[in-house]
Amino acid sequence: MARNTNFHNLEIEMVRAKITQNQLAGIVGVTPSTLSLKLTGKSNLSLEECLIIRKALQTELSIDYLFAVEEGEST
Repeated sequence: MARNTNFHNLEIEMVRAKITQNQLAGIVGVTPSTLSLKLTGKSNLSLEECLIIRKALQTELSIDYLFAVEEGEST
């Protein structure tokens, strides 16, 4: 399966919450293409954006866990 982000744990939680990247972009207040750049590591996510995303997913998982990058991948 092709990965849409550098953040595997975030992808899993998005599926659990049934939230698409387009929906998440609207919640964060950015365009879908801007969110895509952020989630693929081509642009930086702010702490505020990470907190908004965590709240949208309705999870108590840590920011560190949600946005962990697997070894061998870079952001």
